[in-house]
Amino acid sequence: MRELVRAGGEGRSIRSAADFGAWVSALALDELAEPFTFVVDGGGVLRLAPRRSEHVVCAGGGEVLSAGEMSFCEESGRWVVEEVSNQSTGYCPDVSSWPAVAEALDGIGIHRPSGFTHEVVFRRCHSCRELSIVREMDSVCVFCGEDLPRERNVGEPG
Repeated sequence: MRELVRAGGEGRSIRSAADFGAWVSALALDELAEPFTFVVDGGGVLRLAPRRSEHVVCAGGGEVLSAGEMSFCEESGRWVVEEVSNQSTGYCPDVSSWPAVAEALDGIGIHRPSGFTHEVVFRRCHSCRELSIVREMDSVCVFCGEDLPRERNVGEPG
């Protein structure tokens, strides 16, 4: 995925309420109807890109504190995070990455939920080495049918 990274192609950095206001005001209504790709980069800055953007591209190829999808809505004249997940197959962030997301959103004054509204659990299969998503507590590899480990092991070589 790093081959897709191009200078200037990373997601929009949102460091303040003014940055968010400028970004959201430039969007068409249909763009706001679906979630956006997000990362919290290594410096704690929220970056946003269209939903079908790769997370690695959104991050400019760098390391991240969290990544996933996020949707916004306007309530009582203010912007709020409606839904947020850690679904990113480029980075496979753990659900424990939530504090980085919360801090980035709090820093720009965007109201948020108390945690990911959709948590994704990633595991690497010890047999075939493929990455899988654990769905509904069914810890079975979708590629080879073997049981997945209970403990997080995404950082293991694949």
